[in-house]
This record gives sequence, structure tokens and C-alpha cells, in this order.
Amino acid sequence: MDKNEEDYALQIIEILHKNYQSVKCDLNFSSHFELLTAVILSAQCTDKRVNKITKNLFKRYNNVEEYANADASEFESYIRSAGFFKIKAKNIIGSAYLIVNKHNGNVPQTMEKLLELPGVARKTANVVLGTLFNKHEGIAVDTHVIRIANLLKLTKYDNPVAIERKLMKIIPKEHWIKFPFLIQTLGKRVCKSRTQNHTICPIKALCPSFLQKKIAKFI
Repeated sequence: MDKNEEDYALQIIEILHKNYQSVKCDLNFSSHFELLTAVILSAQCTDKRVNKITKNLFKRYNNVEEYANADASEFESYIRSAGFFKIKAKNIIGSAYLIVNKHNGNVPQTMEKLLELPGVARKTANVVLGTLFNKHEGIAVDTHVIRIANLLKLTKYDNPVAIERKLMKIIPKEHWIKFPFLIQTLGKRVCKSRTQNHTICPIKALCPSFLQKKIAKFI
């Protein structure tokens, strides 16, 4: 591990933590399975949209057994606006079925067992493990993390697994859970995909993108 890379990553985390101290998972939930459901729904869908969907969804289905026995067509009608709703419905109902029949109705607490559930990849598993069980198994890599980690030159990959592996090498384990939430908050408030507001960016002094633009003015 390059010590300079670790120091650079820690500087970013320290600054973002000072600015976004209360940052946490933006998804609404009141049970373990509700969080798993919300994270599955969040694939290529904003947290804001997911929270609108789950407001009614969570009223309709009260426990994991009801999800496991849900009618697919009815379930789809609740989550249609999440995109890829047929696949997501199948995965959520399938995950509920396995949890009821293989895990005594409890969301698994290990990466290995979570990855056996339909629709659950490492990003989903990391969010669940970190948020519900405070387990530092890895770093949740979503579209914000992919984009901003590359902008900051923390990684040079497009593949989420490769990005996670690189970040795990340069970010101390105690920051693995919170790091994605810090980056997501930066991405939602300041460093948006189409427009990066360097004027109010708390880490602009460290950002290669900002520094390149600043240098370009004098060339």
C-alpha cells in the first residue's frame, strides 16, 4: 500500500467528516428486511425515489413472511417507478423466501450468506452489514463512489469490485462503513454528475479536477 495514497484518502475523509458529521444511510426502514428491500430497489434509482416507493410498500407488507408469499404482479405495481421492477420484484420476493426457509426469518449477517440471496451483490451486502450490524466487511460502491473516486484519482477503474478492492487497500477499515455515505453526500449536494460546484466543495483544494481547471486559467 502506498503511504501517500492512504494519507490522501484520510485527508479527504477528515474534511468530509467535518462537513457531513451526521451522514448516514438515506433509505427509510424500520426492520432488517425493509433495509434489504430498499437497497435492492435503489439499484439505478435514487434514494429519494426509493423512499417514496417504500412509504406505501412497507404499509402493504408487514413482515418477511408476507414478502415471501407476495403475488408478483401486485408487488410489481408498488415498485414500478423504481425501474427494472420485474427483476427487482422477483429478487425481493425470492430473497424473502430464502430468508424465511433457510435463515429462520432473519436477514443473514455474513457476506457469504447475503450474496446467496437473489439481487444481492457486494454493494447491497456492504450496506446491510454496515448499517444493521456495524460489520466492516468491505466498502459499498455505488454510482457516486465510482464517479467521485475516479475524479479524486483514488482509483482508475470502472468495475465496482476492482474499485472496492483498491479503496480497501488505502482506506483504514474503521472508515469502510462511513466512507460511501460521505462520498454519496458530496455527490448529491456538490459534486453532481453533470455539474461540479467547486465554489462550495469542501475538498476542492485536494481535487485534481478543480486543480486542473485552476491551472488551465493561467495557460
